[in-house]
Amino acid sequence: MIEFLEDFREFRKILCVCPCCGEMTRVSDLKLYTKKPLVKTWLDEFEEEDQKLTKKVENFDEKEGEIRQHSIELGRTASKKILNQFMKRHMTPAFFKLKINPFDVKPILNPVDFLVFNGMSDEEGIIEKVMFLSKESMNEQLNCLRNQIKLAVENKKYDWKITRISQNGNIEYE
Repeated sequence: MIEFLEDFREFRKILCVCPCCGEMTRVSDLKLYTKKPLVKTWLDEFEEEDQKLTKKVENFDEKEGEIRQHSIELGRTASKKILNQFMKRHMTPAFFKLKINPFDVKPILNPVDFLVFNGMSDEEGIIEKVMFLSKESMNEQLNCLRNQIKLAVENKKYDWKITRISQNGNIEYE
């Protein structure tokens, strides 16, 4: 192996002249061709696959924005259908008669089933009112908690605080 490397280094010292264009080059830099087809090696196949993959990545990079936007639209359409089906199947008819946009409904589940930010998903995005919605429950403890929430809202015993959590986990209160 060492002898081969030494021979290759020696090839760098040998210069040749192209008979067609007269350009001078080193023997080690020559790209030799044969009339017979070459036998493919594993490296040839690997390089072909690598080129195909590189081309696919480039194509994806070009279309990534379009693909993302299309996926967002599909997701919105699907979530609208799912929420509408959920509302029709699982909510009582009285609740559905309130004509609430499903995108305004946010599940809380305990102690209140849902918070509705009425008007949030309209084009203007102006929230007209916030509603607490829950189905009637047979659980006395849960009913007691819900009643306490109702009284706190009616007596205006609530506060608005903003908490910001940074990427590194720091918490800031405003």
